Amino acid sequence: MNILVTGAKGFVGKNLIAELKNKGYNNILEFSRESDPALLEEYAERCDFVFHLAGVNRPKDESEFMKGNYDFTSTLLDLLKKYKNKAPVLITSSIQALRDNPYGRSKRAGEQLLFNYDKKTDAKVYVYRLPNLFGKWSKPNYNSVVATFCHNVARDMDIQINNSDAELNLCYIDDVLEEFVRALEDNPTVDNGYCVVPITHCIRLGELANLIKSFKDSRSNLSVPNMDDALTKKLYSTYLSFLPEDKFSYDLKMNVDNRGSFTEFMRTPERGQVSVNVSKPGITKGNHWHHTKNEKFLVVSGEGLIRFRKIDSDEIIEYRVSGKKLQIVDIPTGYTHSIVNVGERDLVTVMWANECFDPDKPDTYFLEV
Repeated sequence: MNILVTGAKGFVGKNLIAELKNKGYNNILEFSRESDPALLEEYAERCDFVFHLAGVNRPKDESEFMKGNYDFTSTLLDLLKKYKNKAPVLITSSIQALRDNPYGRSKRAGEQLLFNYDKKTDAKVYVYRLPNLFGKWSKPNYNSVVATFCHNVARDMDIQINNSDAELNLCYIDDVLEEFVRALEDNPTVDNGYCVVPITHCIRLGELANLIKSFKDSRSNLSVPNMDDALTKKLYSTYLSFLPEDKFSYDLKMNVDNRGSFTEFMRTPERGQVSVNVSKPGITKGNHWHHTKNEKFLVVSGEGLIRFRKIDSDEIIEYRVSGKKLQIVDIPTGYTHSIVNVGERDLVTVMWANECFDPDKPDTYFLEV
């Protein structure tokens, strides 16, 4: 199948082409502003499906709206008719087509071209009125407020909010791609004559700004965003895609002494915290117990011995652990416990606790095993 994608180098186009290739569609005819105009005629003759994504939304002159959103669409459809090519055509319009402004009118005119084309040729058309899109490869200060916020926050730049209570209707690029593939397979989601992406998210502008700022703060407070919330998960992935290339990494606070080190890695209020413990050879750490706090130990390097004793018993229980065989050891409540480095090199242990450390309520009581 030959798939024509106009606007191939744009935000949606780049994501779509990558996903089409992931799904085994390799005969992709890419057309963009930089392409030789003659290619459009060649592609219009050969294509079996058209993703018409090209358009204009931030021109220097308002007259360019009609040129980019209407005239180019008209040219494309005329070429398809010239070669009697009834390939299905999917066009990306906008919810702003409902508005009486130059952009909205140009989008509405482009939609009408498609509907008229459908009536005259009996070719299938899929008209998508998309809300505000966001995701990787979107352009800050151009086609996505999410992109602008992510770009600026990641670089310690100010963001401008005129009305923090303004509601946004957002749609994530991966959800768009899933829907577009359904249309390619002739199974689009249709509502009142228009095709729609079924998954959208509403959020106030001020809430959006605060959430994106919290992603930056998570590097210092080690908090993990709530990935159980679909919008938060998608926004966090988008934020990471805007990190400056020299800022992918960040330092952690290592608590170091002559025994080794202890470094907190991440924390969540719902799922506790994860830390990395390094012990020098011969060193014992722990010798304490908890009422409610419980832990999991995973030795990833070195040789260790984890010892337990119920606080009202003399019996000692031992577990030999090694980075050569990864296994998790649960640390039950009511047992004093320790971990000893019995090897000849550093013992590295990943430790999870069911609650974040609270210095005012540590729930940790010294008692030798």
